[in-house]
Amino acid sequence: MEFDILTIIIGVLMAVSLFFFLAGAVGIIRFPDFYSRLHPAGMIDCMGLLFSMIALALYTLHDGHFTWPAVLNAMKIILIAMFIYITSPTATHAIFDAGMRAGLKPWTKKRNH
Repeated sequence: MEFDILTIIIGVLMAVSLFFFLAGAVGIIRFPDFYSRLHPAGMIDCMGLLFSMIALALYTLHDGHFTWPAVLNAMKIILIAMFIYITSPTATHAIFDAGMRAGLKPWTKKRNH
């Protein structure tokens, strides 16, 4: 079985994407409060989707099929990734602000005296 360089790049990008998805999911489960859980949730959106979408865009152009429909599909995928990358931090900030307005208090470690 023969791998070309584009296949290896796509595989690496998908592995990096999987790492961010997994780390974000573990962070959402493990972090103690609403505010600290927003960081891994934003990481899943931004980094996980960014790398997977780039890999999918490259996959549509795989095997030298640089046809017009394949290029258009790759451009659409990149535009989706850019939209998510721009709007995800804004949405995370809005969710954070909603939590503050609702009166949610940040988690603090209890000290034993």
